[in-house]
Amino acid sequence: METASRPIQSGQEVATLAGGCFWCLEAVYDQIRGVVSVESGYMGGAVEDPTYEAVCGGHTGHAEAVRITFDPHVISYQELLEIFFVVHDPTTLNRQGNDMGTQYRSAIFYYTPAQQQIAESLIKTFNQEKLYPNPIVTQLASAIEWYEAEAHHQEYFVQNPLQGYCQFVVGPKVAKFRKQFAARLKA
Repeated sequence: METASRPIQSGQEVATLAGGCFWCLEAVYDQIRGVVSVESGYMGGAVEDPTYEAVCGGHTGHAEAVRITFDPHVISYQELLEIFFVVHDPTTLNRQGNDMGTQYRSAIFYYTPAQQQIAESLIKTFNQEKLYPNPIVTQLASAIEWYEAEAHHQEYFVQNPLQGYCQFVVGPKVAKFRKQFAARLKA
């Protein structure tokens, strides 16, 4: 298991988000103008070098997450979070659709006090505006050790578009994103 990913270049920033299966978030964020790279992996647990099987078993404390490297001059952290809150359900605790367990929790792992403040402010605003029928339960936590997922989980949707989960779960989320955020798509 790798803990280091593509190096961050000067002027780039990182966001780490968990919103259910990492295949869904990776497929969405890969298409956004200003996003340099997206890696699927694990964050928020206590076990070193977790495997997919261990994380899916719910015994490591990790969430399936994506680590997004982006150019803040093209897309802001707040805009990345606004997309995040549209492409998953932030009101279900430890669940996204049929995926259940803490590994599928909604979480924002912030790297700076500014990222924390932006996330807190958005959640407060969305709850006050009753954007969702239920309160947002997204966990906010300081980013800790990142573990990149196994190679066959990277670019999973691109590599496996006909796989059942991709057709019935990932594909509809990507379509929803593309419709609502067409102006944000890469050329």
